Amino acid sequence: MSRISITQLFEDKKEKLKLTWIAGQSGGAIELSDDKIAQSGEGIIGHLNFIHPDWIQVISIDEIHYLKKLEAAALEKKINQLTQQSNLACIIVADNAEVPAPIFNMASTFNIPLLHSPYPGLEVIWLIRTYLSSVLAPSCSLHGVLLDVLGVGVLITGESGVGKSELALELISRGHGLVADDVVELRRIAPETLEGLCPPMLRDYLEVRGLGMLNIRTIFGETAVRRRKNMKLIVHLQNSGGAGAGLLERLPISDLTESIMSVDIRKVIIPVAAGRNLAVLVEAAVRNYVLQLRGIDGTKEFIERHEREMNHQVVDKDALG
Repeated sequence: MSRISITQLFEDKKEKLKLTWIAGQSGGAIELSDDKIAQSGEGIIGHLNFIHPDWIQVISIDEIHYLKKLEAAALEKKINQLTQQSNLACIIVADNAEVPAPIFNMASTFNIPLLHSPYPGLEVIWLIRTYLSSVLAPSCSLHGVLLDVLGVGVLITGESGVGKSELALELISRGHGLVADDVVELRRIAPETLEGLCPPMLRDYLEVRGLGMLNIRTIFGETAVRRRKNMKLIVHLQNSGGAGAGLLERLPISDLTESIMSVDIRKVIIPVAAGRNLAVLVEAAVRNYVLQLRGIDGTKEFIERHEREMNHQVVDKDALG
């Protein structure tokens, strides 16, 4: 389950949005989680709404004008409704507006974090919604090596000892970038997009048997590592002598895919054998994947050419017969 506290949200966005904490500091431990938000049926963030309240309410100039028009009894009723019948986690006063006294008193009384930003309400909502959508996205961890190969996020998988790290080191030496080794954290940041990143403990490191832990950033420089990358292709290394190696198609017609968090990722299986240049094969697989995205499929084109030639030979035989 992905979660984030209001304190962490404030620390991460205080410079970007010039946030200041006005009241309710003791409520900083309030957490937003993907499970709680999904179960509540309420939105993550939006303008002040007493009927369909969001977890984070943003008060702009227009909302402040509306609050000033309400009578004291009506305003008190709406504030009580907001605190008692919703999952209010935070209030942000935007547009550099003055914080209304009733809102300040409510935040202080109920320990609800009250923040202030000089930015327009729409921009505050847009930036925080985008940020929370990434932080609270469904996530999982996989074993493998995630690389940036020719601009494509490639996850190299395979059994232990098959040579994943050695292949990754060869690709890095050829100018490609390391994202994560051993443990790859994936987040579903969009319906069809998985973003991969490395746990902080393992960042910049690649474990190679016989050499130990290599700091790729120190050895190859800043351009040899990436903080994150959208995963588009899985390259699975399969021992040529292992079970199932004989079942691989020589000319695969249909594309292989692997479903991760309900997202189908293109998959290529490469048999591992002595003398095979795996780095070149991975680069070729990536180039072929990019061509397929453009509608160019070399295997299908060859099969169509073969069928045309066979049909042409049949026609020639019929003509001679």
